[in-house]
Amino acid sequence: MGRSTFEGPVLSGDNRFGPQRDVGYMALFQQAFLDFAVTQPNTANYGGASGTFVTSENIPNGPATIWTPQSGSYSTNGPTVATAPTADTSGTIYRGVSFLIPQGSNIYSLDIDVGTLPTGGGVTATAIQPYVSNQFATTAGVYATFGSITAVGRTACTFTGTQLDNSYGTLQDVQNIQPGQQPTWFSQVVVTLKITASSLTTVSAGQIAVSLRYIQQDMNIGNATTYPYGNFD
Repeated sequence: MGRSTFEGPVLSGDNRFGPQRDVGYMALFQQAFLDFAVTQPNTANYGGASGTFVTSENIPNGPATIWTPQSGSYSTNGPTVATAPTADTSGTIYRGVSFLIPQGSNIYSLDIDVGTLPTGGGVTATAIQPYVSNQFATTAGVYATFGSITAVGRTACTFTGTQLDNSYGTLQDVQNIQPGQQPTWFSQVVVTLKITASSLTTVSAGQIAVSLRYIQQDMNIGNATTYPYGNFD
C-alpha cells in the first residue's frame, strides 16, 4: 500500500475542458479518536489532559499547539501560542482537538461519535457540549453549532448563516514561515468538548471520535460564483 503527500487542491473527472467539463473537487478528511484511559502523549488514541488538547496531525495522537488567530495580518515573528484551555475544575472538564487545514477550505461536515460516555472517579458525564471555533472556545464558535450530547451515538453539526459563510472559505489564522520561502497560511479549527457532571473532577475513561470533512478550494483560479476553469489543473 502506497501513500502520496503533496500540496494543492485535488480535482478529478473525465473531461478537463469544454462545455461538458465534469471535473470536481475531492473531499478530504481528518479525524482524532480520543480514549480518555490513554494518558501518555504521543500514544495511539491519547485523549488529552487538563489544559491540553490533541492534534489530528500526529499519528499517534500528540498534544496540540493552539495558536492565537492572526486575522490575516503577517508577523515577521510568525504565529504566537494561545493561552492553554481552561484546566479541569469540579463539574466541568475541557478536552478537544485542533485541526489545521488549508486556508480558504470549505468545511461541509463535522461529526462527533461517542462510543462510551466520559467517566472519572465513579462519576459519569451527563452532557458533552461541543464548540467549533478557530481557537479554544466556551461559547458558540465561528464554524459550526452542536447541541448538547447526552448519549452514545453520532451527532452532526449545523450551521448558522454566519458560520456557513466562514465554513465556505475558512479563515486565515496561522502563518507558516519556512526559511527562504514565502509565508503561507493555515486555518485552525478547534473543537472544544465541554464535559459536565456534578462532582466530576477529571476523566479517566470514555471514547470520543471527532471527524472533520472539508474541501481544499483552488485559491488561484475562479471565485465563489465562477467554477475554476483553465489550463491550471
